[in-house]
Amino acid sequence: MRKSLIVTLVTTVSVALLAGCGSTGTTGGTKESTAPKTTDAGKPAEKVKLSIWHNYTGEDLRAKTMREYMEKFKKDHPNVELDIQGIPPDGYRPRLKTVAAANEMPDLFVMWPGVMTKEFVAGDLIQPINELLDSKADWKNGFMPGSFDDFTISGKTYSAPMALSPTSILYYNKEIFNKYSVQPPKTWDDLMKLVDTFKKNNVTPIALGNKAAWVAQSSILSSLADRVTGTDWFLKAVDQNGAKFTDPEFVQSLTYLQQLGKAGAFQEGFNSIDNTQMEQMFAQGKAAMMIDGGWALPNLAANTSKEALANMAVTVLPSVPNGKGDPNSLSGVVGTGLGMSKKVSGAQKAAAYELIYALSGPQAQKAILESNQLVSYKVDLDTSKVSSLFADVYKMMSTVKKTPVYDGRLTSASADVVNNGLQELLMGGKPEDIAKKIQDAQAKAVGK
Repeated sequence: MRKSLIVTLVTTVSVALLAGCGSTGTTGGTKESTAPKTTDAGKPAEKVKLSIWHNYTGEDLRAKTMREYMEKFKKDHPNVELDIQGIPPDGYRPRLKTVAAANEMPDLFVMWPGVMTKEFVAGDLIQPINELLDSKADWKNGFMPGSFDDFTISGKTYSAPMALSPTSILYYNKEIFNKYSVQPPKTWDDLMKLVDTFKKNNVTPIALGNKAAWVAQSSILSSLADRVTGTDWFLKAVDQNGAKFTDPEFVQSLTYLQQLGKAGAFQEGFNSIDNTQMEQMFAQGKAAMMIDGGWALPNLAANTSKEALANMAVTVLPSVPNGKGDPNSLSGVVGTGLGMSKKVSGAQKAAAYELIYALSGPQAQKAILESNQLVSYKVDLDTSKVSSLFADVYKMMSTVKKTPVYDGRLTSASADVVNNGLQELLMGGKPEDIAKKIQDAQAKAVGK
């Protein structure tokens, strides 16, 4: 249960697409190197203004940690007038896209690898941080293999990841399972039987909070569809080269998801609550299961008793009949990092480098891990610092393969069509019709 598990996960990075110290000090044997300085030696620090946008607005341990370290940076850098804006997660991406369209990006901002990075580079909105990474080689080399892949375009790296996010963990309540003498599902038939058993006993089988639409896509479909189609098919469909979203195997994956909805696997009103409310519902024992990402772990650790956490367990989604994908896998992504606006320069850029390092350097990575958030940095876990549930997930990660998350590979426009389509699907829409909408959107996006 040490760093080998993160090596296993990050080495298989195949996707695109959730803190640190307030100084440039290092830990874990990492040597201090020549980071960009805000001033020449002996001269007073030049006053600079710097804006940063983030989505760490919740009361989970990681969000609190990140906010604390941003405030510490302000205190430790009186020459930097830091304008911090926190935007709730569900509204963050739309807000960022709006300012991107107007070319009014904040100086620094939390951004996702993969598609978002590619789109911002294509729009000439951000600048690489290779200079910072190269100036601190020990820090750069402390990341696991593949960590920078989806932040790198044409040899230029635009961010350093601050997390690692499996997106499709099946959480279950051991007390409820024991009460009805059932086991975690290994096959799709097992899952459907569980749904039936819980329904008959007036227990919500699976909590779902799909108000923001991305939850069903990121946490359920990305992994479920990979079980059916296999990863190679999905990557071909993304490129529109040898596979289409109207192919029978993808329609079948939509049919499986709809089968859960029709069987009453989710509570009524699942499209009217968000993922935080979903997590609360599961934590309170109001549902037997929840399919959610690793981002739930800091929230559960902060807001759930040790007894309740000890009653939770984790596994992967079940296999499907004749599936082409590896059933011992989780969809997942290297986590978000700080992007830097193309407009940042001079002393402002030097200050921005210091803040990036403060929030993603070695001490930051250790703090993030101890806030119950996986990272793609070489740091061992002291299990006494985290919840028992997080320790279980940490251990599980060493045994599974990582597969792509849909909105990490699809264009933003196509991902929106998937998200909206899944809401329609779970309300009774035809799988074939929704598949065609997704296919048309992706074909248009890639010009085919």
